[in-house]
Amino acid sequence: MKEREKVYSHIKKGDSEIYRAVSGEIDRQQEGLEMIPSESYASRAVLEAIGSVFENKYSEGYPKKRYYGGQKYTDIVEQIAIKRAKKLFRFEHANVQPYSGSPANFAALNAVCAPGDTIMGMDLRFGGHLTHGWKVSVTGKYFNSAQYTTDKNGFLDFNEIEKLAKKHKPKVIICGYTAYPRTIDFAKFAEIARGVGAYLLADIAHIAGLVAAGEHPSPAGFADIVTTTTHKTLRGPRAGMILCNGNPSDPLKPIKNPTKKDLPTLIDRSIFPGMQGGPHIHTIAGVAVALKEASTKEFKAYAKQVVKNAKKLADIFNNRGLRLSTGGTDNHLILMDVTPFGITGKEAEERLEQIAISLNKNAIPHDPNPPYNPSGIRLGTPCVTIRGMKEPEMDILGNAIADTLEDKKNIRKAKLAVKELCAKFPLYKGL
Repeated sequence: MKEREKVYSHIKKGDSEIYRAVSGEIDRQQEGLEMIPSESYASRAVLEAIGSVFENKYSEGYPKKRYYGGQKYTDIVEQIAIKRAKKLFRFEHANVQPYSGSPANFAALNAVCAPGDTIMGMDLRFGGHLTHGWKVSVTGKYFNSAQYTTDKNGFLDFNEIEKLAKKHKPKVIICGYTAYPRTIDFAKFAEIARGVGAYLLADIAHIAGLVAAGEHPSPAGFADIVTTTTHKTLRGPRAGMILCNGNPSDPLKPIKNPTKKDLPTLIDRSIFPGMQGGPHIHTIAGVAVALKEASTKEFKAYAKQVVKNAKKLADIFNNRGLRLSTGGTDNHLILMDVTPFGITGKEAEERLEQIAISLNKNAIPHDPNPPYNPSGIRLGTPCVTIRGMKEPEMDILGNAIADTLEDKKNIRKAKLAVKELCAKFPLYKGL
């Protein structure tokens, strides 16, 4: 607590209400287990970067092409982030200015599509994302959206995807998901996209850290455009990036009949001035730190263990007779049908909250229930892995989850098991 009061001394002195909220959230994270697969814990170095004096600077434009003065160090930070992103993901161009994943996706689509053009992504109810053309998203209103699904077991159905692509002739095909527990075959998607003359956009927000560490195949060489957040398995701040190949041209020069070689310029223009104003340089500083961390052997070991832990949990759940979408996982997340317990995903989420485990209710493929009270839950292993947990801890954790779902009478015992794990594997030691 003494270190916490020192780190947050100015907030504590100047705004006790916000300090209490910050302190409470630190305790909540320390004393519980985050198992939402889209969450991770940023390092102290990343937290320091995003809380730096770069928060004070307005830097509209791009390095060496700003609209304000005083940009010596902002240019250095953004150029470092760009260089690291290109090297880590093996693309020729990187835009690190997107405020998050959703604006990155819309900017990427806006770069190559006109209003009313057809895009094709996975149906939200089957694991896709709102910004992949779902009807309530601007991407589903601004563009004509065709949606693909999965087979009855939750696997991608490439026969259906190819048939839909040939039928709708989309300008862009989107792959990459929020609730798909299996490896994405980028080569197969590229083949389908090329067959109908479409751009392939790979949204790797969930798996970016696994891709960076070589624990999931890379979209490099297959996708024309890659979008990602930086705060999930990549363990950075809440931000986004767009990657592609090619070299940007004069931003003021019109492009007639653009081709794929013009993607860097089209994307940069779509972000600024097309969608955003000044970039969040303090956040980009955090992205740069996270990208450096992701190039280390320690990060690679973390990513490998994330997958091992997820597979171990899936094995435990299968041995307990729980129902998993696709029967297991290849990555960091698990999608579970909880209806055999006589409860819904919302009830399961609330029940597990009682043992200090945070996860989220989630639709399962072909879910008969509505989105606000679906049949499943989604859980993942990035956060517990960052804390240092491995297969033995997954055995304890998996059984605690199964026990809690099976019978509320088991909550007390399961809560104790979680408490002991949290004490043994502290987060942000000393804070």
